[in-house]
Amino acid sequence: MPKLVFVSANGLDRLEVEARVGQSVLDVAHAHDIPIEGACEGSLVCSTCHVIVAEADYDRLPPPSEEEEDLLDLAYGLSATSRLGCQIVVTDKLDGLTVRLPRGSHNLMNE
Repeated sequence: MPKLVFVSANGLDRLEVEARVGQSVLDVAHAHDIPIEGACEGSLVCSTCHVIVAEADYDRLPPPSEEEEDLLDLAYGLSATSRLGCQIVVTDKLDGLTVRLPRGSHNLMNE
């Protein structure tokens, strides 16, 4: 099983977890009680599952869709390697992927 590494927003805590191929990073986070909101439940209409991918891992991901890029513009603490967790699908190639949680989120859905 591929492993993902989640880093806390303050950068001090790291949690390595196993993920099933085909799960999204958002689903993996929820399965392991990692505090990523995902207000739209992965339907690509919010930016509350925003994560910051480690620079060394970013090029292993397929490019974001235009819809994802539009929603990332609304994300809190956007960085050059920001992605939406609901749009990153786990593959064997992503074993060891490291993502950091942002310091906050903008929930425009008021949930």
